[in-house]
Amino acid sequence: MTNLAIAANGLRKSYGDKVVLDGVDFAVPHGTIFSLLGPNGAGKTTAVKILSTLISPDPTSGPVRVGGHDLAADPRAVRTTIGVTGQFSAVDGLITGAENMLLMADLHHLSKRDGQRTTTELLERFDLTDAAGKPASTYSGGMKRRLDLAMTLVGNPRIIFLDEPTTGLDPRSRHNMWQIIRELVADGVTVFLTTQYLEEADQLADRIAVLNDGRIAAEGTAAELKRLIPGGHVQLRFEDPAAYARATSALRDTVRDDQALTLQIPSGGTQRELRAILDRLDDADVHADALTVHTPDLDDVFFALTGGARIPTQPKEALR
Repeated sequence: MTNLAIAANGLRKSYGDKVVLDGVDFAVPHGTIFSLLGPNGAGKTTAVKILSTLISPDPTSGPVRVGGHDLAADPRAVRTTIGVTGQFSAVDGLITGAENMLLMADLHHLSKRDGQRTTTELLERFDLTDAAGKPASTYSGGMKRRLDLAMTLVGNPRIIFLDEPTTGLDPRSRHNMWQIIRELVADGVTVFLTTQYLEEADQLADRIAVLNDGRIAAEGTAAELKRLIPGGHVQLRFEDPAAYARATSALRDTVRDDQALTLQIPSGGTQRELRAILDRLDDADVHADALTVHTPDLDDVFFALTGGARIPTQPKEALR
């Protein structure tokens, strides 16, 4: 447990008869990015609110530790170690970026000198120095999100909860935010990330959990999750109909497209599988004009786990 920034066992939350979280486990090592994926209403934001002490879990919920502190016994200690950037900006548009930062410094009881120094350093780090004296209402969406995250960092938290931090941002702003998150983790910060962008989780997360109907449907690295889903294949394309015919005879279990002169062979894309396919083609003295390998991506994983498609069951220990 000592190497975990967040450890939750059997986390539960209900609102009346509506079960939002039904015995969820989290284990997030220090200095890593853990991403929680799930459809709207799956319970992602509820999990963040509980782990960041904004709401309480059910009385039947299991133990939760954040930053080494017991969530139920010492929520104040938990709050001293964390920062939260929610779905909706905490930026006050009526005051300047610098004033937003100084207000946050006051809330953290920093001295005037330390507040000024922290504000200057963070505005520079987030490339907001030139806009520091302008009302935050004039900021672009990307600038507001950077200011929001800068405000979160005023208290120097070692664990940060980012609840869909790039929603509504254009691709450039989103990639800029990704780089900021990577830099935070390089400095030893732990990030608990919820996102609706599958590419975001794929790019950033060390581990990913898919939340569906209040439970963790699967957890692992991006590569491990992709291996859960069938559908990987190798596609061979031919320009010569005679070569296509010979390849069709040489290869088994193919899906044929006679119009496009392509063959699709089920494959996990491993070197051994590719070599076996190429050996059969060599034995038939035929060569493909193009070869492409398709492996399931997180989109496939997400829809299979949350859209009702049946996937092979995998024991937890195989993913850890």
